[in-house]
Amino acid sequence: MKILVISESINVEDSSASKVNVAFINNLKKAQHQLKVLHFSHKEITLPEIDCILIKERRFGILFILSRLVSTFQRITKVYINRDLEKLFGFSFTHTNDTIVIAKAIRKNIDFNPDLVITLSKGGSFRPHRALLRIPELHNIWIAYMHDPYPFHFYPRPYNWVESGYKQKEHLIREISLKARYSSFPSLLLKEWMGSYFSNFLKTGVIIPHQNADYKINDVPLPDYFDPYKFNLLHAGNLMPQRSPQGLIEGYKLFLSKNAEAKKNSKLILLGSASAHTQMLEDYKSSISEIHIHNGNVPFDLVYKLQKNVSANIILESKSEISPFLPGKFPHCVEANKPIISLAPYYCEVKRLLGDEYPYWSEVDDIEKIAAIIEELYQIWKLNPDNLVLNRKDLLEYLSFDYLNEVINSLK
Repeated sequence: MKILVISESINVEDSSASKVNVAFINNLKKAQHQLKVLHFSHKEITLPEIDCILIKERRFGILFILSRLVSTFQRITKVYINRDLEKLFGFSFTHTNDTIVIAKAIRKNIDFNPDLVITLSKGGSFRPHRALLRIPELHNIWIAYMHDPYPFHFYPRPYNWVESGYKQKEHLIREISLKARYSSFPSLLLKEWMGSYFSNFLKTGVIIPHQNADYKINDVPLPDYFDPYKFNLLHAGNLMPQRSPQGLIEGYKLFLSKNAEAKKNSKLILLGSASAHTQMLEDYKSSISEIHIHNGNVPFDLVYKLQKNVSANIILESKSEISPFLPGKFPHCVEANKPIISLAPYYCEVKRLLGDEYPYWSEVDDIEKIAAIIEELYQIWKLNPDNLVLNRKDLLEYLSFDYLNEVINSLK
């Protein structure tokens, strides 16, 4: 099919959402669909054998001037007035300006005559979705990809909070649920979760999980803190305020206390921004030499290589009753073919996919169980590190372009 993709970003360094967007696009190409990709990445980016067009920011007009006036006022006065403006208008002047630009770019490319139009976003933005609402002639072939719950007051605890302009944002998602011919979600639990607020998603929704794909990355050297001959556990990803690593670290400490020899041949590696936990991490870092902590961004090339070379990868989620998210790094961890330590609520998409019989799952604060999981993996590692494999062909297939193609072709 001819597919027009409107993606907020295809810069894999700016967010996990952009990484999954690129994987999605690459697998559409691998499935031999004819693609045109419009993106708002703020820089020229190319994807192999794919027609990519940068949508440039509109740096003129009343909305642009107003957005810059607001930005300048806030920078000088330290008074953040954007929240009050969003209470009135629902969205910032910048968001609205960008939406208009994206809509104009879509109209310029309607002569591509697509069979399907797919909107991909990141974070709490949904600029491409808001733009496509302005183009009703494409609604009948529109797949609105919903990567996360939205608005934020529909997030499960402990994430949910009420943001400025929440009524207008709720109206936006309701309009998307009603106007898009199809909706798509990376997880079954997310479809059910959003469908509980916007019932039409249950009628239009299909599941397209985050994809395994061939990334064009640089071969980087492994860092000095990584010893391939040790038992290495890796958590790579941002640690938001609601995603505390304390249970993981305490579980690792307990494991060390029961396995004294592991102090010289194991390491827990935490990579990613964690500003909400800085003091706690500094305290652990100073007292436990077997932990390496990098509080900040790490290039995707390096993370991708480490995931394939560690003993086990960790997917850490928040303490909650449910986690409907499919983390963007889940496909990378499956591809790495290393055991996944899932620290998450009982009701979560990662646990659902791994299965009820999967042995390496725990609640995020169950220190005893986390320590037991680490010890079980450690004993396997001591016998033969090569035995530490995930070996889930079913998940590789589920995350592959073949399954994606089945879903896309079913929409004909």
